[in-house]
Amino acid sequence: MDNSNREDGVYYGLDIGNKYTLISYYQLNMEEPQTISTVMGSEAYQIPTLLAKRKGMGQWFFGNEAKRQIAMGDAEAVENLYELALAGQRIFVDGMDYDSRELFMIYIRKLLSMSGNLYSGAKLAKLVVSVSELNLNVVELFNMVANRLGITSQQLLVIDYRESFYYYVLNQEPSIFLHDVMLFDYTTKNLLHCRMKRDVYQRPQVVTLEQGNHGSLIENRDRKFDHIITEVFGEDYISAVYLIGDGFDDDWMKVSLQHLCQGRRVFMGKNLYSKGACYAGAIKDGSRDWPFIYMGDNELKLNLSLKVSDQNEMKFLTLVNAGDNWYESHGECEVILEGSPEIEIWVQRLDNRQSRVEVLELTDLPKRESRMTRLRMSAKANSDKQVTIEIRDLGFGEFEPATNKTWTHTVSIL
Repeated sequence: MDNSNREDGVYYGLDIGNKYTLISYYQLNMEEPQTISTVMGSEAYQIPTLLAKRKGMGQWFFGNEAKRQIAMGDAEAVENLYELALAGQRIFVDGMDYDSRELFMIYIRKLLSMSGNLYSGAKLAKLVVSVSELNLNVVELFNMVANRLGITSQQLLVIDYRESFYYYVLNQEPSIFLHDVMLFDYTTKNLLHCRMKRDVYQRPQVVTLEQGNHGSLIENRDRKFDHIITEVFGEDYISAVYLIGDGFDDDWMKVSLQHLCQGRRVFMGKNLYSKGACYAGAIKDGSRDWPFIYMGDNELKLNLSLKVSDQNEMKFLTLVNAGDNWYESHGECEVILEGSPEIEIWVQRLDNRQSRVEVLELTDLPKRESRMTRLRMSAKANSDKQVTIEIRDLGFGEFEPATNKTWTHTVSIL
């Protein structure tokens, strides 16, 4: 995507849960992402993840309008839409059978139409979806939805809440993340924490997140939360704390809030993940220098490179990058073989910056003169620590016919 498209385009961030969805938008000329409210002038950001069909008609409603139509008895509800779509289940509604993924696609389309009056003429730079747990099933669902909506794979990014937190915090003023930053998420029945740490001595800085689950605070919430704060913080410096979720509503924090505010900044809200998703899209598009690498559960832990000669200058050509989401991490290039029938792959672990070389032998490659064999190399991650490389013989034009013989090699780190 060129710079002009990025400047004009809009980045949409969706925080999608089974109960609510939030949508934020961002352009590079804005100070920060904005979140769409369902009520003009308010912070009513939570849109029910709900679809409803008007009885006897092919009309669909979503969000709060769906709730209203259901309450009036004019429409039939499709609840647990996200969970059902992930499971690929059929849904029986108003006497008809539907594919849950098709209905989920209708919900997403209607959701994105909310911003139509804001940016009717603007191009979509990226749609970034943030979810609580990321797996291959989630990625496949949103790839299908995006494809049906005419959104290309380059315009779609799927991340988890932790990565949204990472992008959100590191787009704030530096004093916020001077030391560790803590997130408390009380969206579900369980209180979760996520602690962001930076290795300031590495370049780029490697960022890690530590997580914990504290269960439900049913009785004596204030006292229990205060105890959790003491336990999780320990003696460490915490620059800022973010409180997210309905569980922090109702003004029950007294002692615990005073504790949190001692020497650190505290923020409370609902839309951090959708805003962080917007920032993720802009950063991934290369909108500015980004001196950080995030090492989460879904991020690739190794770099794979080739040492190549480009106009008589030796360079490293990267196949896959550490820090990219492994579900979507793949690379491809074409090279001309010089010398013996083998390829050297440079494998670099991100955690210690050490490299090793793995030699891939091209067994039974036809004997040809040097620089008369063109190879296509493709690399695709199987997990965060393993990548499979496929090499295909393309021959050399009319001089050396392609055999299309392939060699496969798997590179992994412990």
